[in-house]
Amino acid sequence: MKLLKLLLLATATVSVLSACGGSDDDLDDRLNIADPKLRFVHAVPAGPNVTLYRNGNVEADATDVGYKYASKYYDIGEGNAALDLKTVDGATTLGSNAFDAQRGHKYTSVALIGDGKADLLLIDDPYNKGITSDNARVRVVNAAFNAQNVDVYLTDPGVDLATQTARFVAVPYKTAKPDSGSDSEEMEGQTYQIRITEAGTQNVIFSATTDLPANADWLLLVVPADGIGALVPNNVKVLVAKSDDDTKTTMELSNTP
Repeated sequence: MKLLKLLLLATATVSVLSACGGSDDDLDDRLNIADPKLRFVHAVPAGPNVTLYRNGNVEADATDVGYKYASKYYDIGEGNAALDLKTVDGATTLGSNAFDAQRGHKYTSVALIGDGKADLLLIDDPYNKGITSDNARVRVVNAAFNAQNVDVYLTDPGVDLATQTARFVAVPYKTAKPDSGSDSEEMEGQTYQIRITEAGTQNVIFSATTDLPANADWLLLVVPADGIGALVPNNVKVLVAKSDDDTKTTMELSNTP
């Protein structure tokens, strides 16, 4: 009986989800019965094109792709998965991840700047979104080696920062917040001012205003503004990887202090 009620509720919400837009999530995602999904994001400014391998095989959705590329989520099988980020010729491995792909989870593999070369960060998103929710989902990755710890604020535009609390606190370099294995932060769809500060301070190092649609699923990536050779501390910009973007490219937000 409980399952029947759940299925009836799911059926009743199909039109709601379709009308809201801004997401690639389906009912099976929200019911936690979807096949595991994977996407790849290239966040190495001025970095070379790369290819992602899974269990020794080239991923068609991440073959010979360059900076700002962001694939859509695609289904993968359950069970152990080994990812290797390689140069386009396959001769050099730049980074690796291994994980147990589970039903209902979404995984993001991010190429970012490591120790003088590209590296690979894996994010596990269990995607426990309510069946009737139209909230957007947001996660942050600090992929800027020149900004070791940052606070990220998402507020109404123009609000005095001194009256606000950071949404994502002290995000270290090469780290996602919320942590991998935790759900993304749910937020109402509306216009937000995104401000990044040095952790624990009100010193704004990046500011931009953008519209976050209902049901959107965004990954905000803080990257060096001057690319892999950046020398100026805290000189950063933000890329937005949208899960439903058919262009398969991240959106770059302009810094408007």
